[in-house]
Amino acid sequence: MLAAGGIVTADAQDAYAAQRRQMLEDIARLTRETRFETGRAALSERVMAAMVKVPRHRFVPPSEERSAYHNRPLAIGSGQTISQPFIVALMTDLMDIKPTDKVLEIGTGSGYQAAVLAELARIVYTIEIVEPLGREAAQRFEALGYRNIVAKIGDGYQGWAEHAPFDSIMVTAAAREVPQPLMDQLKPGGKLVIPVGTQSGAQTLYLIEKQPDGGITRREVLGVRFVPLTDKAGRQQ
Repeated sequence: MLAAGGIVTADAQDAYAAQRRQMLEDIARLTRETRFETGRAALSERVMAAMVKVPRHRFVPPSEERSAYHNRPLAIGSGQTISQPFIVALMTDLMDIKPTDKVLEIGTGSGYQAAVLAELARIVYTIEIVEPLGREAAQRFEALGYRNIVAKIGDGYQGWAEHAPFDSIMVTAAAREVPQPLMDQLKPGGKLVIPVGTQSGAQTLYLIEKQPDGGITRREVLGVRFVPLTDKAGRQQ
């Protein structure tokens, strides 16, 4: 296993293992504390296994590696962040991903959330509008052996029609409203998890489900704080 500056020693590996165990404990505790809002007293074993398997320290800048498993967001450059582990786990759990599913992620960032999704789904398509971040994430996927992640640079608001429909869609940046292209690209029976709100105001995480007849249900899950979903000019969409 490599890190900035060379090979990680056995002691360092043990340190990360301990931090991963603590991360899982923090996720479980926060899940219990928010159970009345989220409707989940515990997250699935598959999601928790994915969280412990993905090497989060490989998805943050070298200066943040020692904080990689702390339950807080971390800066990854270009004004973007990697979400706190609890939120990553909760959003993943809300999607109820099956091993045969095709998933779309909007907002690749460092690639960490896509890697967690890839542990659960058949294939993950992910889009990042900030080119340097998107390129770095693609390099991480290659280096870590994630062959079931397809990444591109582009405007996630428009989704990825070429590969639609998707069993589930996750948006990792706050939109002013739910993008209609994403709703159109969601399969009947599929789920969309998205934070909605402005950068300066309140934001709410929503679970949106498309019924088999095309009807839509929308449920508020939790108050959150995300970077905005932007266009190429940096304006919130």
